[in-house]
Amino acid sequence: MDVPMELSRILITQFSDQQVIQLREKGGERTFPIAIGVAEALAIDRRLKGTEVPRPMTHDLLANVIDALGGQLERITINDLRKLGPEDAFGTFIATLHIRRDSEIIEIDSRPSDAIALGAALDTPIFVAQHVLDQATKPPVSRADRIQLLRKRMAALEDRIEQLSERLADDEFLSGSPPEAIDQHRRLLTEMETEHKAIAEALRKHG
Repeated sequence: MDVPMELSRILITQFSDQQVIQLREKGGERTFPIAIGVAEALAIDRRLKGTEVPRPMTHDLLANVIDALGGQLERITINDLRKLGPEDAFGTFIATLHIRRDSEIIEIDSRPSDAIALGAALDTPIFVAQHVLDQATKPPVSRADRIQLLRKRMAALEDRIEQLSERLADDEFLSGSPPEAIDQHRRLLTEMETEHKAIAEALRKHG
């Protein structure tokens, strides 16, 4: 059985190759994240906002091709999740595009990020297979798993904190950037330092 979902959040973080989208169960409480690339996150955000561009970008082009060939993106299904191990926080999700052309349904393998970016402007329904939703929303089963995830998040935060600190110590950046950009960097740095401190304290207690 496939469960209807909706895109609830897009988390775009500067200086990171990995961004996050959050899916929420329609009429329910279950949510889970999917790690995606910067280009896909920006494409989803742009298409949701209806931002115009001078020439078609990749996902606009694909949407135009489907339309020109007489197809319609009917639904997106996330039908599999493959994890490398307990330390793999997000895993690799597998999606399928369901394209209707006349009476025929054509199924095309896709990354969820590309599928959602393609369907974002059209409000295309998103579904997740029940077994995928169960697996994606299942909490870590052991204390060791939780600690491993915390350590992984802590290491990622340390890299981002270092990058932000270097940028805020760069005279060229400080003199050539608008005040709101500098303020945003400082807010991000404060938030990440606070989270890093909380994780360090949690690891100290449970380590």
